[in-house]
Amino acid sequence: MEFQISKEQKMMKDSIKELVEKEIRPYVMEWDEKGSFIPDSLIEKYAEMGMFGITVPQEYGGMGLTAFDAVLAIEEIAKVSCLAAYLVFELNVGPMRVIQLFGNEEQKKKYLPGVCEGKTIVSVGMTEPDAGSALTDLKTRAVLDGDHYIVNGEKRFVTGGGHSNVYMVYVRLSNVKGAKGIGGLIIEKGTPGFTFGNQEHFMGFKSIPSSDLIFKDCRVPKENLVIQEGGFKNLMQAFSIERLGNATMSLGLAAGALEESIKYSKQRKAYGKEICEFQAIQLMLAEMSMKVEAARLLIYKAAANASQGFPSVLESSQAKCYANEIAKEVTDMALQIHGGYGYSKEYPIERMLRDSRGWPVAGGTVQIQKINIASALIGRRFNQRK
Repeated sequence: MEFQISKEQKMMKDSIKELVEKEIRPYVMEWDEKGSFIPDSLIEKYAEMGMFGITVPQEYGGMGLTAFDAVLAIEEIAKVSCLAAYLVFELNVGPMRVIQLFGNEEQKKKYLPGVCEGKTIVSVGMTEPDAGSALTDLKTRAVLDGDHYIVNGEKRFVTGGGHSNVYMVYVRLSNVKGAKGIGGLIIEKGTPGFTFGNQEHFMGFKSIPSSDLIFKDCRVPKENLVIQEGGFKNLMQAFSIERLGNATMSLGLAAGALEESIKYSKQRKAYGKEICEFQAIQLMLAEMSMKVEAARLLIYKAAANASQGFPSVLESSQAKCYANEIAKEVTDMALQIHGGYGYSKEYPIERMLRDSRGWPVAGGTVQIQKINIASALIGRRFNQRK
């Protein structure tokens, strides 16, 4: 097993680090305080570097690389800002992959080049008021009427809601209950009958847009159907890739908090010496380092095994669950190392702590991931309804 990244991957990471230090780190605190989205100039630079099309095949304008390459890029940016990493996450391992892996040629030609250019932002509409972890309870209905589907329903907590211009929406295509009646439909912003709820205000993720999607007799061309009825398994396979993106955002937070803590411990003095000289600080740094590295290895393993395809449910769930949990623990220890400064908005740790609490809720709770892990280990699904 190879534990070293390639020369090309090292060069990519170095170029991203340079961008982060010049174009992201100086503005992160301002973005968080004002709740403002990243500037268009940064989006343009991402596009120029190919950051939105890392996993998109070259014939559609992408780089044709692997999920592992995308994970490396996301981690590097998320060390400093989840907001700045958000689009790189969504457009490489998010719902765009449903179109890339399951869409027809016309759909790929229509949407993937725009993704690579940063002009087509794709978000996923899954969760509903009464369907979160129990996703197969979703009620949003799409009824075929001639050349269009008539869509009615509501999606909740949609990351990118209101900002993205394309949505991969999980819909019920018939009255068949459970997973068998569910498929996936592309619905573009501006389609008549499609509106947005108010922007959410969360504890963290201050500048990442999120809102409800509201469909009232929304007419969607039938050629926008990507996943046919009964294709719920395909939707969830693609979502396993998104789990890795979620896990990597947590990893980035934890790794960034560790880096900040090492730096601070060598600068801050108490009793006439740097606080890194104290065993209590050393033990916390060592524990933080072990947790970060263990999460990184789980994520890298799942991503490397996925290559251009899907990570296994077992490996993606293990990676997400562990990374989500250690991000909370590591950012909490980082705050303790920073003392009062860690609790202050003048330092990045309190923001990291707030953001770390969102990822275990988003993209499937850690409890659901543990059920997935147990199911994979035992070899059968457990019916939560009985």
